[in-house]
Amino acid sequence: MAPPRNVVKIAVQMPDAIPQLIRLDQAKPLAAVLKEVCDAWSLDHSECYALQFADGHRRYITENNRAEIKNGSILCLSTAPDLEAERLLHGLQNGSRERRRETLHHLVLLAPDVTFAQEVISRDGLQRLGTIIEDGDDLGEVLTLALRAFLELMEHGMVSWETLSIPFVRKVVGYVNMNLMDASVQPLALRLLESVTLSSPALGQLVKSEVPLDRLLVHLQVMNQQLQTKAMALLTALLQGASPTERKHMLDYLWQRNLRQFIYKNIIHSATPLGDEMAHHLYVLQALTLGLLEPRMRTPLDPYSQEQREQLQALRQAAFQSEGESLGSGLSADRRRSLCAREFRKLGFSNSNPAQDLERVPPGLLALDNMLYFSRHAPSAYSRFVLENSSREDKHECPFARSSIQLTVLLCELLRVGEPCSETAQDFSPMFFGQDQSFHELFCVSIQLLNKTWKEMRATQEDFDKVMQVVREQLARTLALKPSSLELFRTKVNALPYGEVLRLRQTERLHQEGTLAPPILELREKLKPELMGLIRQQRLLRLCEGTLFRKISSRRRQDKLWFCCLSPNHKVLQYGDMEEGASPPTLDSLPEQLPVADIKALLTGKDCPHVREKGSGKQNKDLYELAFSVSYDHGEAEAYLNFIAPSKREFHLWTDGLSALLGSPMGSEQTRLDLEQLLTMETKLRLLELENVPIPEQPPPIPPPPTNFNFCYDCSIAEP
Repeated sequence: MAPPRNVVKIAVQMPDAIPQLIRLDQAKPLAAVLKEVCDAWSLDHSECYALQFADGHRRYITENNRAEIKNGSILCLSTAPDLEAERLLHGLQNGSRERRRETLHHLVLLAPDVTFAQEVISRDGLQRLGTIIEDGDDLGEVLTLALRAFLELMEHGMVSWETLSIPFVRKVVGYVNMNLMDASVQPLALRLLESVTLSSPALGQLVKSEVPLDRLLVHLQVMNQQLQTKAMALLTALLQGASPTERKHMLDYLWQRNLRQFIYKNIIHSATPLGDEMAHHLYVLQALTLGLLEPRMRTPLDPYSQEQREQLQALRQAAFQSEGESLGSGLSADRRRSLCAREFRKLGFSNSNPAQDLERVPPGLLALDNMLYFSRHAPSAYSRFVLENSSREDKHECPFARSSIQLTVLLCELLRVGEPCSETAQDFSPMFFGQDQSFHELFCVSIQLLNKTWKEMRATQEDFDKVMQVVREQLARTLALKPSSLELFRTKVNALPYGEVLRLRQTERLHQEGTLAPPILELREKLKPELMGLIRQQRLLRLCEGTLFRKISSRRRQDKLWFCCLSPNHKVLQYGDMEEGASPPTLDSLPEQLPVADIKALLTGKDCPHVREKGSGKQNKDLYELAFSVSYDHGEAEAYLNFIAPSKREFHLWTDGLSALLGSPMGSEQTRLDLEQLLTMETKLRLLELENVPIPEQPPPIPPPPTNFNFCYDCSIAEP
């Protein structure tokens, strides 16, 4: 007879004792369960004990999380969290150096547990750890363990980072600035200062004033990937907390100190693979640097500005030697203005007064900056572009100014200039760190590509929007390849002419549409169930392989990882925390389990509880697109297991797999694409023998029945 649903069979162990196999009634109070366990081992004062999970982080069992105990779970009897916290904190205050080290090591192991953390924090544990960190009597393992324990306790969010004292922050800053510091201390100190900077503007200003940029550059140049990552994290946090003017000064100084070249040569092209966290910080650094262009992009040209008028005249003079200038000052003012207006028209402005074209924002003055940069740094290409098109009279001229203005808008959209930094994105371009003035240099390549594409399309003024669509596609496809240098970008984008774009469009359209003949459509419908079964099988296999997910908090991007996979029998989701860079864990090493039978629903996007309260800003759009949760019964309440997928593809694979487990249809975009690809391949294989044979729209007519059936043989008549 099966046990009741609220009764689970578990093992409880204790050092130097024979383990107990018990039937745990989840309806019974936890205190009563503890009393029975203690009585079986003849232990008095059951209130001094608590149950913990035996594996993983050895979390304490409470009334809130006891529903996570499943059949076959192994628990251990240990000291109650309040007594354990009291014992450890007493050891910190009165113990010898060796006992203090052992106490801190034990504290680090238990600190991730929220129940234990509450007890430690309520007994002024953070203050005691802060005293150890401030005293700095031991700059080795003791300080490392104290910093780790402090960070683990603060990560629970029970105490605000703004409550930290200025002397404490200054002491941690001292560890960052100190030479010959233990290699394990400085990454933790940098991580602590990053959290302070992101959470407290006042303390962030203190960190900014106390940590020189040169010191962070020294840490970045140390061939220690963990130290480099944490130094880059603090650097991007300081940049994000700075005002636009301060950010510009800081970035200018960093570029002067050759940070860009160092990142390009020693981080991006390092022999060690780039970690996810470093990729995110490089994305943030790229976004903040491109964000310096936003004020120019949002500022229209001022027709009363003498400087801007002179820049426009310099642009015109670089392309034309006007008649008024070649003849000296012999022309009247009206004649001179007429010549200038005509030359601005030849330059490609839509109005004789170019200020009217540049009043549009975006791109505002950024378009003028791009045109001036092109004219000064590629004068021969600039003159050839303008003169080649201004002398044509067959309506096929490509307007330089109009093209430059629209191209600047296009580049700002592709590179997301002015958009807030994403909390999880890692989509940085290596080319950005391989070139000074990367945006303007990219414009120089793109404007010449536009002229080339214009001629290939034999476009006229009426085709301007069509040309810009093709150029957008050329640039987007090439940027998606992440070329490592501007020269490689130039090579790849020029190898994508208009004819190749048309071919790619046609190929993609054929892959998407396939043939529309009714017999083929009927064949495809018959093939769909079998192919959907293959896709379902692939999704479940992917879930069995497992995926490494990153934990995201509402405050900032965390660097903690956890792994989740489906058991081979498709009955249990197994998951647990793990360190970055570690090999994939085995099923036996994953401490947490969630039976598939307990899952009630799959939630995605804004319906997920872990992104529901984060607002609707642009910076959270990527979280909505990658977030999904599964809801399950947690005692009488409803609980959630929350995910942030590392990529859109992983999001589709996991939501499809979970939908398949729940018996729901797999409706992701990836399923549609996979099904279409499989249908196309299978259809082509079935039709190989009919190559070059026309398939009729309608089946051939059925012929009329014969006038008699005398040709039929009666099998019932036995032969003699």
